[in-house]
Amino acid sequence: MTDLVRRYYSEDEGLALSEYLVVLGLLIGGVIGTVLIFGQQLSLAWQNWGLWIASALGSTPT
Repeated sequence: MTDLVRRYYSEDEGLALSEYLVVLGLLIGGVIGTVLIFGQQLSLAWQNWGLWIASALGSTPT
């Protein structure tokens, strides 16, 4: 097991993968944080937009 860990840390590809995983984690955290902060406003805006489109097309959403 320790040999596997040593090989992982000695390879450049392992470092690049770790860096990509950190960046991916930061991006996912940012998206989740944004949705938590602005989720209600985004939901309301989305509903209003849908109603506007439906009224422009002459139908009512179900």
